Amino acid sequence: MSSPAAQFRLRQRPRARVVAGILALVLTVLFAPGVGLASSDNAYAVTKLTQAQAESMFRSAGITWSSSGNCTNRYNSTCTSFEQLNLATAQGAVTLKKASGCALNITGGTETGHASGTYSHWNGYKLDYSKYTCIGNYIKTYFSYSGLRGDGYPMWTSGSGNVYTDEGSHWDVLYYNCGGC
Repeated sequence: MSSPAAQFRLRQRPRARVVAGILALVLTVLFAPGVGLASSDNAYAVTKLTQAQAESMFRSAGITWSSSGNCTNRYNSTCTSFEQLNLATAQGAVTLKKASGCALNITGGTETGHASGTYSHWNGYKLDYSKYTCIGNYIKTYFSYSGLRGDGYPMWTSGSGNVYTDEGSHWDVLYYNCGGC
């Protein structure tokens, strides 16, 4: 007959195997190729677009863009750049255009000069749009009013969680995802 301690160890081995298996699964998922870990620079692993790729997507969807400097240089605040735009952000713009049927003109992208932070223009999560009656009516009709942003501007949140802020002269849109693309 074995001691009570030996019997206890025998009963614990299956649990230890389960715990070890779960730990191995978690580590595999965390460090698998294509899976990103959160950091201050990159909240999630995202696909980044070049200027040409984003322009092609927008052109195909009938989305226009403009800049006060008539340029696309990411390092010039008077330009409208799409360099390093998140794919999901571009897809979100296309989704908005298709769902609303409204004209959509992008006036701000990933260029310098916007507020900083993880979910910022610079990091590819935001686009600015011209204020047109059609798009404003669509946002206010189909999205939920979600209060005032810290700077006092009113916000509406889509069913997918993207946030549309009326900044007076334009719409500032934060895309956490592609909006159901």
